[in-house]
Amino acid sequence: MVVHPGAGNPTGTLVNALLYHAPKLAELSRAGLVHRIDKDTSGLLVVAKNLEAQFSLSKQLAKKTVYRVYDLVVYGNVIAGGTIDEPIKRHPVDRVKMAILPGGRDAVTHYNVKERFRDFTRIQAQLETGRTHQIRVHFSYLGHGLVGDPVYVNRVRFPAGASETLTDKLRSFKRQALHAAKLGLVHPRTGEEMMFEAPWPEDLTQLVEVLRSENEAY
Repeated sequence: MVVHPGAGNPTGTLVNALLYHAPKLAELSRAGLVHRIDKDTSGLLVVAKNLEAQFSLSKQLAKKTVYRVYDLVVYGNVIAGGTIDEPIKRHPVDRVKMAILPGGRDAVTHYNVKERFRDFTRIQAQLETGRTHQIRVHFSYLGHGLVGDPVYVNRVRFPAGASETLTDKLRSFKRQALHAAKLGLVHPRTGEEMMFEAPWPEDLTQLVEVLRSENEAY
């Protein structure tokens, strides 16, 4: 689901749904949204119900105290965890894309290797900043694009000797393999530290299961 209405998506977005179920959110900027996730990225998103909450959550994001962790599957073998600190701005030619370019906004992604396959790696990434397409751009820059990414990976890549089961799964995976898994914040009113977790959706679970059975590491 697209988060914000736009030229190509005037209806059927998350904002449309929020305003339908909670009309009072129309009084808030962006219907209470304080951050966003890319179209076709699954997982957690926080929405403020009132101005007090929106101010508090926006302040936490600005101070980089909101804990945001994503699970992803990339092409290739990522040897070890690390930090990607590369600036991001709009691509000068392809306006759909973001790119790592001088003069871009600061963008920092910390990551750990969670599971290795023969030709793929499952990664857990923590955002320090939250730029548009940040994780997708950063891992594409490393040469490890996300499985299924329609923007930053120009075609489906099949490993040499891939089984029919693996080939079919890769071909049918039609979105970036990216899931907003954990979201930690301080409750705007009570000050309580809160942690939310979202289980993997079925498509990501099935992808990882196929990789475990059909692309096991040597």
